[in-house]
Order: sequence, then C-alpha cells, then structure tokens
Amino acid sequence: MSAKTDELVPAYKDIIFVDTLRVSANIGQDCWGRQRPQPLEITVYLHLKASYLDAAGNSDDVLDSVHYGHLTKAITSLIESRNENGFRNARELTWSVAGKAFELAGKATEEVRVVLELPKMILLASGLTIDSTYATGDDGNGEYALWSKKVSVKDIILSVIIGVNPPERESKQRVVLNIDFFEKSGPAAVDYPAIVGNLCQEIEASSYLTLEKFVMQTVRSACLSSNGIETVTVRAQKPSALSFAQSSGVEITRNRKAFL
Repeated sequence: MSAKTDELVPAYKDIIFVDTLRVSANIGQDCWGRQRPQPLEITVYLHLKASYLDAAGNSDDVLDSVHYGHLTKAITSLIESRNENGFRNARELTWSVAGKAFELAGKATEEVRVVLELPKMILLASGLTIDSTYATGDDGNGEYALWSKKVSVKDIILSVIIGVNPPERESKQRVVLNIDFFEKSGPAAVDYPAIVGNLCQEIEASSYLTLEKFVMQTVRSACLSSNGIETVTVRAQKPSALSFAQSSGVEITRNRKAFL
C-alpha cells in the first residue's frame, strides 16, 4: 500500500459527544449591546484515549464508558449556577465547560472540543461560532490548556457595488460573506462584534470590479484588525451573478504575517 493510500485510512478514534445542548446564559453584551442572558447552543466532544471504548463496546456496560448523560447535567448545572452573575465572556464559558468535561472523564480524555453557537451575537450575521479545543499537559497532573481556537462569522449579508458590467456599476448587489478567524495561543481577547462592524462599514463604503479584490481586501483588514488573530479565511458569494447557478464565489486564506 502506498504512502498516499495510507493517508486515506482513518486512525483509531474514540469520541463521546453531546450535540447542540440549548441553554441561556449571560456571557456579556448581545448584538444590541445589552448585558442579559442570550440563547446558546453548546456541543462538546470528548476525544478519548485510543481504544478506550473497547471495554464498553464489549461489556455493553455504561460504567465502562464516560456517561454523556452525566456530562449534560454537569454543563447544565454549571450554567444554572451562574445565572445571577453570568460569565465574563464566551471564553470563560467554554473554558468552564471544558473543565467540567475533563473533571468528569478523568484520565480517559486527552482533548475536549467545545463548539459554542451564538445566534444573537453579531447583528448583521446569522450567527457566530466559537470552536475551541483544549488539551491536557504531558505531566499527567490534570491541567489543561487551550490548544486551538477558530471563530466563524456566518452569512453576513451586504450590499456592494461589485462587478465589471455597466449595470453592476450602477446598482448594489447582495454579497454573502463568511469569515473564519484562527486565533494565536495566548490570553489576548478579540472583540469580534466590533471587528465585523468595522469590516461591514469599510466594505459598504467601497466598490470593486472583481470578487477577488473584494475578498483580498477583506482578508487583509480582518488579519490586521487584532494582534490576537493569526490567520483568516474569507469566503464571498454573489447569489445573483449567474442565471443557472446558485452563486459564484471566491475563498482566500492568509496569515497575518502576509500583510505586515
């Protein structure tokens, strides 16, 4: 078997997850700048040690596994206990949820991935997703740290002068924008509502001949918007560009270093 074929064969992987736990929590300002509870959806993945689920898969006994029902109750109880004071921000919430997962699973878990969906965080977008993965240290003392973090702003709808044809230079057309921000490791806090608001003002005040220029300028502005951002992917679609296709689009990924 060739090396290329070997890459297509998935490695052993044991994961327990709770998908789309719907809760309400105060994690700071909502899209209107108000401090109040807002709807959240939390998905948690426990990446277990290799072949950990062999025992439960053979014994058919939940005691040989990590009980996802207990995980759900632990997360719900955590959020309910903070109803009065809430969390300082989404970062604190995901960190606390990961802590509950590590506490419940003990040494069985090597990584915990927490995906937080915030439908009411960005005014012009359909939602914001914070995808964080936490990993345990090599010392085995139970400590964990943020390993990677991706923040996705979904389906920003903008009206833009874009295109080379005469009608496109006269009338604005709808552009759908999706942005993925990949953060650097470290304590820097990134204000995504402010970044997206500034990007939208910049975009709608400009005009472009090509989608390529539009996307490149957006990637550049997004990369330079905060020291905490390392890499950005921007995907833009023109739903009205082609008569017999749903949309045409361009996607560009760049590291912040490309613009420094």
